[in-house]
Amino acid sequence: MLDLEISKIALIGVVALIVIGPEKLPRVARTVGTLLGKAQRYVSDVKAEVNRSMDLEELKKMKETMEDAARNVEQSVQTSAIDFEKDWNDSTAALTGEAVQPWEPPPPSYKHPGKKWRLKQSAMPQWYKSRSGTRTRVLSGAARVARYRPKLLN
Repeated sequence: MLDLEISKIALIGVVALIVIGPEKLPRVARTVGTLLGKAQRYVSDVKAEVNRSMDLEELKKMKETMEDAARNVEQSVQTSAIDFEKDWNDSTAALTGEAVQPWEPPPPSYKHPGKKWRLKQSAMPQWYKSRSGTRTRVLSGAARVARYRPKLLN
């Protein structure tokens, strides 16, 4: 920026002290300092904006080159896949003696799960319950009373 040495700064300070006076010099110095700070911030913001725009242009160029490379790779893969499929069909047709269509797996058929969804399944198997004497059927309260009520002797 400016080439200011200590001797030049001292000379400017002495002239400012004589011209402005000792009463107003601190206020003027503060104002000049704030103005210089604002100017430096403005210059640094402009530099940063220019750098960002240059970086953005470089990134755009890099993006275009990457997209071109990706397109080239995709085209080469497609052509090689078509060539491979053609060679495969030719070689298999030569083995069987007929033109072979590309193989497609059959669609899956529906298989019923064989479950009764509304039937409650317990964790303990039925055969284990019958061997161990565990109740397998639930009786209502009235049925239990009727079944287990002691008979009166008349």
